[in-house]
Amino acid sequence: MSTTPAHWTLIGAQEALARGEVSSVELTRALLERAHRLNGAINCYLRIDDEAALAEAAAADAVRASGRSLGPLHGVPFAAKDMYYDAARVTNCGSRVRQGYRPARTATVLERLRAAGAVNLGALNMTEFALGPTGHNAHWGACRNPWNLAHVAGGSSSGSGAAVAARLAYASLGSDTGGSIRIPAAVNGVIGLKPTYARVSRAGVMRLSPSMDHVGPLARTARDCARLLRVIAGHDPLDSTSSRRAVPDYEAEIEQGIAGVRIGVPRQYYFENVAPDVKSALDAALRALGSLGARIVDVDVPESEHLTELSRVVVYSEATALHSHWLRSQPEDYSAQVRVRASTGLAIPAASYLEALQLRPLLLRRFVERVYRQCDVLCTPTLVQPVPTLAETDVGGGAAMWPIIAALVQNTAPFNYLGVPVLSVPVGFTRNGLPASCQLVGRPFAEGLLLRVAAAYQSVTDWHERVPPTA
Repeated sequence: MSTTPAHWTLIGAQEALARGEVSSVELTRALLERAHRLNGAINCYLRIDDEAALAEAAAADAVRASGRSLGPLHGVPFAAKDMYYDAARVTNCGSRVRQGYRPARTATVLERLRAAGAVNLGALNMTEFALGPTGHNAHWGACRNPWNLAHVAGGSSSGSGAAVAARLAYASLGSDTGGSIRIPAAVNGVIGLKPTYARVSRAGVMRLSPSMDHVGPLARTARDCARLLRVIAGHDPLDSTSSRRAVPDYEAEIEQGIAGVRIGVPRQYYFENVAPDVKSALDAALRALGSLGARIVDVDVPESEHLTELSRVVVYSEATALHSHWLRSQPEDYSAQVRVRASTGLAIPAASYLEALQLRPLLLRRFVERVYRQCDVLCTPTLVQPVPTLAETDVGGGAAMWPIIAALVQNTAPFNYLGVPVLSVPVGFTRNGLPASCQLVGRPFAEGLLLRVAAAYQSVTDWHERVPPTA
């Protein structure tokens, strides 16, 4: 393990704390100092909560010294996207509309992390109201990719991906409505997990599209994600949609290995317009999985292009409904691009929205029956093209910008509509020196299997250990 505490994994930091090699205050100070030093360039934190974080760390150290029982993340610093409500902190949702908002209650997932002993470092940058896949933000400034500051950090959980990659937090929370955990994870070279719809409570988290919103973690290893998921998953009375299914021990599942696991490579849609260097990185990852005993099989995947369109219908219809009051009362407080996106649902007939919702269980059942008859885990590129630049995706980029943005969500949006679990895993670098990633897609509630495959892959590769040059 590195001698630099900020370079440790989440579990590495937790184990060092358990052995008494470092205190939570020391870890927290190290990450806070690093965040203040690097955030001016990366802009991944909107707010760094030094005083509150150090108080939480000191309390964690006091509990440890007292001999009382400790949580599975006791004393480990993390950070959350600026849309997780905390009664003790301001939540801006990356916007001017909600600037200075003080919520009345704290998000359930933050309460669960706090109960597990984790230390919250602050609020992470995001696309305004989570409406966009690039990380541009006209009000708070774009978050920049720590691998190359001229490139996007992804969206909408831009700060969540960049902070973990730059070693400014051991883990983070993001949200995913069309790819907003997986895209930032992919472009920053970290792991991002979109759990099964309803696996994790969304109570106290800003809504964008309630039918499509997912809450999940970003970290550097599959084992880190496994521990985080076990802490935050499970039924919540404050979220009536949350599943009552028991939460398994994901870390124990990781130990089972992947001999005989069928990894499916789709014949349709997901490799359309794929760049040669992205495909090369994915092919090498599949060979590595094969060497560990997995079976690589080609599979037919039905109707994916329709799933993308259906996801847009649902997202924009619900987003417009949620924003309608502010769009009427304070339209000038939106950036131009986000105002247009938040208004898109006005052009979608109610019948189309209702049809998209009614088709969802039918298409999910068909997807599961057809795909997982052929394989256990589906594997696709997360992004089909290398990570674009901030200039290429800026609102002033004109017509050339839109195909680039469409390519960012090509492979992610279908799985929000279906609600199945998806894990984005770094698999190398493309010709521009930025990360490439694959998506592992499972049947509902198969997070443990996805984490097993990712952990096995990380056991024979070191992409997750690479540190960005700006960090």
